[in-house]
Amino acid sequence: MDVIINGEPRQVAPRTTVAEVVRTLTRSPGGVAVALNDEVVRRADWAATVVAENDRIDVLTAVQGG
Repeated sequence: MDVIINGEPRQVAPRTTVAEVVRTLTRSPGGVAVALNDEVVRRADWAATVVAENDRIDVLTAVQGG
C-alpha cells in the first residue's frame, strides 16, 4: 500500500497503524508528534489509527539545542 511518510513515498502493509509507522522511524516515542493528512493524531490513538492508501503521515521529533 502506498503512503507518503515525511514527504517520501513509502510502502506499508495493509492495516499498518500510526504506532507502527513511528516505530520504523524512531526508537524513542518521547518528543514525537504525528499528523495524518494534516490532522494531529493523539499519542493515545496511535495504536488504533490505521493508515490508508495514499495517506500522508508526518512524524515530527523534538530536537534539543541551545
